[in-house]
Amino acid sequence: MKRPRLGIFKLTSCDGCQLSLLNLEEDLLRLVELFSLCFFREASDKELRGYFDLALVEGSISEPRQKEQIIRVREQSRYFITIGACATSGGLQAMKNWAVLESFKKSVYPEPALIESLSTSTPVSDHVYVDYEIWGCPVTGDALSETLACFLLDKRPTIPQYSLCMECKRRAIPCILVSGGKPCLGPITKAGCGALCPSFGRACYGCFGPRDDANIDPLMKWFEKRGYSGKERRLLLDMMNTCAYRRIQIEKKD
Repeated sequence: MKRPRLGIFKLTSCDGCQLSLLNLEEDLLRLVELFSLCFFREASDKELRGYFDLALVEGSISEPRQKEQIIRVREQSRYFITIGACATSGGLQAMKNWAVLESFKKSVYPEPALIESLSTSTPVSDHVYVDYEIWGCPVTGDALSETLACFLLDKRPTIPQYSLCMECKRRAIPCILVSGGKPCLGPITKAGCGALCPSFGRACYGCFGPRDDANIDPLMKWFEKRGYSGKERRLLLDMMNTCAYRRIQIEKKD
């Protein structure tokens, strides 16, 4: 039986989602036996060009050349899946979307004129059709392995759409928001991490992105009543999924 051709590509990102795949270790070795791994620079210098049955893409579009690159990968791929917060919502670097890019470049780089950067960082789905998205910063190894297994079985992965609060309840974790009084984004954030931060007494900061029906404004008003300033509330959302949270707020105002 011919193995499906798999390509794993990186745009603007920290490589963390690719590392989640590498951290599967023995499970990854079994997956490699089922796929023909044609392109994955994080793990191999082998580059087999041509058509891909499945492409996994990490990272946002934040450089001019990446627009052409992602169109080319999409054209060469039967199925196209984005992985991680950068690819699905623009990532932490999308904070520049509401700032002055040139001032950032001058404060960071000794020769800012040499830096080719778009004024925005956007999700891949703004530029090409995406068959499926796996959210998270980083994505979990379980989500990646399930997605690859479902591809082989020709079925859709089961990625939770309920809030992180459900995972806290299942693990009998006291509510960080109500009992702990901390600014937790759990009520508006997708589940998927296993309530990692709340299990250590920390508030969720939304690394799995907003749930589809996220009602952000009431939560922000709750924080306001408890003394959090407008800047503090804004910073709670200006993390790795800032673009996604802001878009929801804009859509609800319209």
